[in-house]
Amino acid sequence: MPYFATPTTVATMPERHTQVPVIQASNVSVIRDTRTTVDNVSLSVNESDRWVVLGPNGCGKTTLLKILSLYLHPSSGDISVNGQKLGDFDIRPVRRRLAYVSASLATELRPALTSHEVVMSAMYGALEVWWNDYTPADHARAHECLSQLNVAHLAHSPISLISSGELQRVLLARALMCDPIAILLDEPTARLDLGGREQVVRILDEFAHINPQLPSVTVTHHVDEIPTSTTHCALMRDAQVVVAGPIEETLTSQNLSACFGTPLALEQRPSGRWTAYAP
Repeated sequence: MPYFATPTTVATMPERHTQVPVIQASNVSVIRDTRTTVDNVSLSVNESDRWVVLGPNGCGKTTLLKILSLYLHPSSGDISVNGQKLGDFDIRPVRRRLAYVSASLATELRPALTSHEVVMSAMYGALEVWWNDYTPADHARAHECLSQLNVAHLAHSPISLISSGELQRVLLARALMCDPIAILLDEPTARLDLGGREQVVRILDEFAHINPQLPSVTVTHHVDEIPTSTTHCALMRDAQVVVAGPIEETLTSQNLSACFGTPLALEQRPSGRWTAYAP
């Protein structure tokens, strides 16, 4: 299956039909050097869905997220965006609108870049800015995205001088720059201390409130990092999704214990946040 459609079949963006998922993975597998990292996984992400993908280290969570964001092509199975299969459209403009946010991105950005420049870099999917290619409307859009995440006052601050929580807001603002149809977050609290983690979880809930129709998929391996706005949960183990569906049905002590291979008790606090521990 080709990565790009031919010039006669290229569509800038697959047309959105309300009856189909925004992103759908159907029986996808990834095999690298004889090792299966994702094994026959199916997942549908609909408008307003806010998924969490939970599981132990090395179970395939990040690989699945890269498939959903079109950064990785499955060895078998199908990926569809707005009902059109990968191979029937040019993935280049579509990939920019499947906003992939990873904590590792922060380590790849030049420390001297300002928050405004980081947001602007999303226009071309780059890690730098090329000023001659941007219009006044682009700059206005970047300012609007920073404002939505309450960090417009940091527009001209180098990212090396802002806090980890502020940087996460800037990265989410960057994700909004290209009018995304979905947000995909890979361990957004990685490498943060307790205070930074709690700030990011709160930011993700605020983000869901600001953009209620925008679906998201967040990868983590800690239940206490699940935002209260989460609607669906997929549990992965050994490259497979063992259970997936509405979070109130799937995130249970029994399912969590099977997923992590050890007895676990699960509790939901009055705030809506979760905690798990060995009984």
